[in-house]
Amino acid sequence: MSGVGAPRFGIDLGGTKIEILALDASGAELLRRRVAAPRDDYDATLAAIAALVAGVERNLGIVPGIASVGVGTPGSRSPRTGLLRGSNSVWLNGRPIRDDLEARLNRPVAIANDANCFALSEATDGAGAGAMAVFGVILGTGVGGGLVLHGRVLEGHNAIAGEWGHNPLPWAAEDERPGPACYCGLAGCIETFLSGPALAADHARINGGTADAATIVARADAGELACLRTLERYETRLARALAHVINIVDPDVVVLGGGLSNIARLYDSVPRLWGAWVFADTVDTRLVRNVHGDSSGVRGAAWLCR
Repeated sequence: MSGVGAPRFGIDLGGTKIEILALDASGAELLRRRVAAPRDDYDATLAAIAALVAGVERNLGIVPGIASVGVGTPGSRSPRTGLLRGSNSVWLNGRPIRDDLEARLNRPVAIANDANCFALSEATDGAGAGAMAVFGVILGTGVGGGLVLHGRVLEGHNAIAGEWGHNPLPWAAEDERPGPACYCGLAGCIETFLSGPALAADHARINGGTADAATIVARADAGELACLRTLERYETRLARALAHVINIVDPDVVVLGGGLSNIARLYDSVPRLWGAWVFADTVDTRLVRNVHGDSSGVRGAAWLCR
């Protein structure tokens, strides 16, 4: 087996699939497996994770219990109760998932929000490798974020560090207030402007139709003016939202993930725009695309136990 020391297991616990990845100490991939998630069944979810871990241990020929295990979850673990909260896989909410997994796997288990795992992956050996402060951004069905300082995830006292998606869109224009309703119970959250569905909804409000984000981007690339205007509004809002983060955290690098991170023009346009709202004479923060793509979550989960 390559590398030095025991392998690290990362588990990405999604709503539709559970993926496990084994890395050696150098970060090289040893084995990867994926199974369908048992929806609406908490006990079956625990059993599926335990079976994946046992199966990978057998395949790698390692002693059971020697590999570290990190799990990336939707939602976060409450520091007060130890129970999972805010997960869109609602059958996990209100459950002591870390304690239950530790009992099943007979070892300590690290748990982190999936956006934190993304940020850790990219800060460790991805687009933010070597940077002191990395802010990882998820722009997909929702909007999430994670902050890594000196190679470690900053969870915060309330375990919500990096949750910028549920702050209000900063420097909102008149036609952006009070903003779309958010599932969190408030209105005008960053997520309601910058997620994929939010981009499509913004386009529909002004132009009609039912084009999704991917279609809008493709039409903008083909020169369709209405779609170009939609992307320009998106870019300005993303620039404002990230300028707010830069003013507070001042990261070395911002790494974008999620489906909308594939919009190539963001990496030129947004840094050109955000300086108007950053309280500094120059802004050297880098905005970069992720390196590990869909694998960042499970890779970050494996790195949790460093």
